[in-house]
Amino acid sequence: MNPEITLRTATAADYDPIIAVVDDWWGRPIRAALPRLFLDHFHATSTIAEADGALAGFLVGFLSPSQPDAAYIHFVGVDPQLRGTGLARALYERFFALAEADGRPVVRAITAAQNARSIAFHTAMGFTVTPPIPHYDGDSAPKVLFERRLERP
Repeated sequence: MNPEITLRTATAADYDPIIAVVDDWWGRPIRAALPRLFLDHFHATSTIAEADGALAGFLVGFLSPSQPDAAYIHFVGVDPQLRGTGLARALYERFFALAEADGRPVVRAITAAQNARSIAFHTAMGFTVTPPIPHYDGDSAPKVLFERRLERP
């Protein structure tokens, strides 16, 4: 039986519980991709999911200050025991609603080109995916860019 999940707006104080679990949730060192500044400066546009008072998932995103038509999802995590329950979809849908309410017609995100699970998830969520872009972040592995239009037809 899955616990009841509640969603709430993040606070800067949520950084420590998130960073304590990300390497375990990913199964590899990933915490460097989520510096504290994201929760210090973008917690109002980020979401925490809790199950029985414990961290169940999170989405760190922001309304781009440089691209007034865009919102950006930087980092999303779901407790491995809760994957496949629709929690990630709920986190994304909440962010889409936030972006749309602010008049942002597009949401973007990025992942490593070899991250097949992320690419499949984003495709299922209605994102378009670019071909791999070599050296997107300097000397790092190739990345793919995701984009989802929010405008209603």
